[in-house]
Amino acid sequence: MRQIGSHVSFGNDGLNGAVREAHSYGASTFMVYTGAPQNTVRKPIEDAGVQRAWAKMREHKMASFVVHAPYIINLASYKSTVWELAVQFLQEEIRRTHQLGVTHIVLHPGAYTDKDRAYGIARIAEGLKEVLAGTADTPVNIALETMAGKGTEIGCQFAELATIFSLLADDARLCVCMDTCHVHDAGYDIVGAWDDVVAEFDATIGLGRLAVLHLNDSKNMCGAAKDRHAPLGAGWIGFEAMARVFSDERIQHVPMILETPWIGKQKADARPMYPVEIALLLRDVPSRLGESFVADVERLAHGLTQQEVTTQTVRVMWQRLREDASFRKADPREPMERLYDLVLAQQWFPHLNEEQIHQRLIGFFANVHRW
Repeated sequence: MRQIGSHVSFGNDGLNGAVREAHSYGASTFMVYTGAPQNTVRKPIEDAGVQRAWAKMREHKMASFVVHAPYIINLASYKSTVWELAVQFLQEEIRRTHQLGVTHIVLHPGAYTDKDRAYGIARIAEGLKEVLAGTADTPVNIALETMAGKGTEIGCQFAELATIFSLLADDARLCVCMDTCHVHDAGYDIVGAWDDVVAEFDATIGLGRLAVLHLNDSKNMCGAAKDRHAPLGAGWIGFEAMARVFSDERIQHVPMILETPWIGKQKADARPMYPVEIALLLRDVPSRLGESFVADVERLAHGLTQQEVTTQTVRVMWQRLREDASFRKADPREPMERLYDLVLAQQWFPHLNEEQIHQRLIGFFANVHRW
């Protein structure tokens, strides 16, 4: 059974809150941090209500979930204090992941900063060796995430991850989390040559090591090395390519996690597009979102066509914002905001709130009105 979900919060209600949030999106799995990703502050897992949360998961037919390690872990660092903290804290996060009852933790490999790639790769391997040795009795796998190539981060090429694995004798506890935005930004053509990307991954690392998939569109062109996520269809990858990845039978066993950005004119009003994105990927829009949703998208598509807006327009906007300084200076709004403002100006949906209009824009990007 294909598992689709999103990043959710591990808040005051612990794992129970995460399960409840994931269920509200219509998810069958989810990904969670065991605390704030930017620091080492952690509450005891004993306070997380794990047993009650698993009971709720079974009730909602969720088989499992994934943990993501915090961003502050940098196993590529040449600074001894940073590296030692990374090793110790990752070991602790692995133990916490085991206490939560799951078997995979996703990890950003690290950034070499003032050194070079060869140093960073070797340093990561050295750190992972320590981590694996210190958690030998803990059956949790480490899924190294593919990165976008931003700055000095390691893991933007499949070969870099393969080298790390080889330095650790292909330890069975090491696997991969592929992020669609990251591999796109790193230069892999998942839009026009997804099969070639899969073939290269299989030849370089092995498809059997793919354990998690992050489904994210990108605000940048292929090879931009930027790492800026976009809602599905609202970026350079596009919904058609994202749906092709999602439906690939070769990876149907892999939990697929949305990390797409929340949308809103004001940060405080931003809302996730997860319920719509999940319904669209599952091709289950009417039963999940209602027949009126499809009718609204049909009306939206008609109106946007009259304004000469197509599903390709968003890419043109992103390109001009990237390449045309005068265009960007005159109007820095991102495509989703521009289209939302257009819908408001045309008064097509006076009865809908901001979140609902954004949801229908996502439906438009996915061409749901043409299904």
